[in-house]
Amino acid sequence: MNFVNTKVKRFFSSLLNVPRALKLIWAAGRGWVIAQILLLIIRGILPASLVYLTKLFIEALLAVMRGNADGTSIYRVIWIGTAFGLALLVSEVLGSLIQMIYVAHAEKLSDIIFTLLHEKSISADLAYFEQPEFFDHLHRARDEANYRPAELTAQLGSLLQNSITLISMAVILLRYSGWLPIILFLSTVPTFYVVLASTSRMHSWQKRRTAVKRRAIYYDWLLTSRETAAELRSFELGAYFKQTFTKIRAQLRKEQLALGVRQKLFELAASLTVLILSAAVFFWVVRRTIRGVGTLGDLVLFYQVFSQGQNVARSFLTDIGRLYRNGLFLGDLFEYLDLKPEVVTSANSVPAPRALQQGISFENVTFKYRSSDKVALKNFSLFIPSQKIVAIVGDNGAGKTTLIKLLCRFYDPVAGRIKFDGIDLREFDLEELRRMITILFQTPVRYDATVAENIALGKIALISESAQLQRAAQNAGADEIIERFPKRYDQMLGHMFAEGVELSDGEWQRLALARAFFRETALILLDEPTSAMDPWAEADWLKRFLKEAKGKTVLIITHRFTTAMRADLIYVMKEGEIVESGSHQELLSSNGRYASSWHEQVRNFDREQ
Repeated sequence: MNFVNTKVKRFFSSLLNVPRALKLIWAAGRGWVIAQILLLIIRGILPASLVYLTKLFIEALLAVMRGNADGTSIYRVIWIGTAFGLALLVSEVLGSLIQMIYVAHAEKLSDIIFTLLHEKSISADLAYFEQPEFFDHLHRARDEANYRPAELTAQLGSLLQNSITLISMAVILLRYSGWLPIILFLSTVPTFYVVLASTSRMHSWQKRRTAVKRRAIYYDWLLTSRETAAELRSFELGAYFKQTFTKIRAQLRKEQLALGVRQKLFELAASLTVLILSAAVFFWVVRRTIRGVGTLGDLVLFYQVFSQGQNVARSFLTDIGRLYRNGLFLGDLFEYLDLKPEVVTSANSVPAPRALQQGISFENVTFKYRSSDKVALKNFSLFIPSQKIVAIVGDNGAGKTTLIKLLCRFYDPVAGRIKFDGIDLREFDLEELRRMITILFQTPVRYDATVAENIALGKIALISESAQLQRAAQNAGADEIIERFPKRYDQMLGHMFAEGVELSDGEWQRLALARAFFRETALILLDEPTSAMDPWAEADWLKRFLKEAKGKTVLIITHRFTTAMRADLIYVMKEGEIVESGSHQELLSSNGRYASSWHEQVRNFDREQ
């Protein structure tokens, strides 16, 4: 009993998602919705009309066959037959029209859903992208988004049509007995229960196995992506990845098959129940006809009404079961869409400054990533003076990149404050804050697009400003690379599309620097800007950059002391703390950690030469 109550509760709970889905369906095209409803109403009446025309046709035909018919009866047969054929034609035409409208509506609805998914992905906190649970949510939402809302449209349309058909069939059955419509309904209850139970089991299984499905998708990506192709071949990993993928898929297939077999066995039991009830009712009607109560046409009418009524009722309840299934999966979609960002603009925000007058201060900042037990920064304090170049060096994992993420407000600190010109970062409008910052990440994105697009993505609204594009390329040292291309700024990059050209790591990095400089902001944050450059390319870039950076506030995260030495101020980090600070010469004179690392890097460079 508890099992039944649980399923019923889940059923009604899932239906709470339907009104929200209906708003999306309506937004995708109210004209299409209205047209579908009108056509479905007409098509819903036709089955009962066809059954009744069948009865009239048989009775008219019997009258002619008995030889007691006049010319009027023959014309009656012809007219009824013609009406029957026209009704069939109308039903087919309506079906085609409904399908065409459904396809057009479904495509528009799918686009709306993907827009919502993309908007949520854009606005979600960066912290979400470090949580496996978020990707489980995203996988279920994206996996179902392409067809669940559209399928819901089809289900609701089918429910409307079947409801009208059932009502018209029930009216005909009431002519024979008041309990026949009740039996018709009861005969479909077992099927409804089976659909309800199997839907619940399948949804629960899919939620439990989301992470496993994503793992299979990951191995498929490893086997087919450009990024892994070389290493997969050099380490002979293809067979291992393929075996792992096949093993995961086999386990999923086995579990899904077991669920399917169980469902079919229950459906078979439900069908036997329906068959027994149908046979009993049909036997009653045959006996009634033999006794002279009703005509042969009435018998055919009843048989068609009851058998078709059962099919329609079963389809009606199956649609309700599918509505339940879609409601459950739509719950996954809406659960993802309802994720709320924590890093938001405050209610009393102030405009972000276009340029810093004093500088940036970290005041006793403590921060920890959700996905880690380790504290990245603890009681961390630091000052970055305005219009100066500041470099931060240190070991991997010291917390250097975390500083950049906090400055962009991808995260908020657990404790302490970060201030721009004495104002807490959280008081600024979030969009304005990010617009005032130019940032180059440690692993910049390589866009399979034209050179111009790769640069202009730094500020896409200015893509037509060719002079600014060229200036950004020159400042990044990418202009010499671009000059080699036959189509120059119109050259397609990467191997994703036709005529694409692949770049070296250093060339991609220069292009990413050009993208960063294209923004032309007064605050520049660079994370390992020269990591993929050779020493000569680094020297050339530094010469250009120092000229461009005059009058701007710059923070550079780097492992290269040849880059750090050009900074006005250098901080040395270790395990989330500042252990040294000063100019290049001051730090060398102190003979501390910086000096030791500098001399080691110089010796390594001399050995390489």
